[in-house]
Amino acid sequence: MKKPIATLLLSALLMTGCASKLNPFNWFKRSTNETVQQVAPGQVIENRNLVDQVISLQIEKTNGGAIIHAVGLPPSQGYWDAELVPENDEKPVKGVLTYKFRIDQPFEFKRASTPTSREVVVGHFVSNIKLRDVTTIRVLGARNARSSRR
Repeated sequence: MKKPIATLLLSALLMTGCASKLNPFNWFKRSTNETVQQVAPGQVIENRNLVDQVISLQIEKTNGGAIIHAVGLPPSQGYWDAELVPENDEKPVKGVLTYKFRIDQPFEFKRASTPTSREVVVGHFVSNIKLRDVTTIRVLGARNARSSRR
């Protein structure tokens, strides 16, 4: 009975001196200082990419404003979570209201297939108040941009 206890105590004593992962004293190291990216309140960090091409843009007038319809063409099938993201807090710069066509890539490899099967359609409503000083609406993609004038 004394031999197993002595062996266990001796091995525990030797283990504490080792630099192995089994040594509980080596499990956590000292803390390190890390820098954190500061985000202003209301600021959103965008991780989605721009769509490869914007192939069409159409503005449809409504009673309260306009609906922006844009069709994008990603490089393959499976792209999702598409959205027109406004620039400059959706305020026009020199009469131009600009949106970025953002889209999320698929989690796994997808076939390219035909251009028609890859098309992604998005829409965005803009009120008459925001359109007051706007002369052009522009939608940006990675390789091109489309715009429509009043």
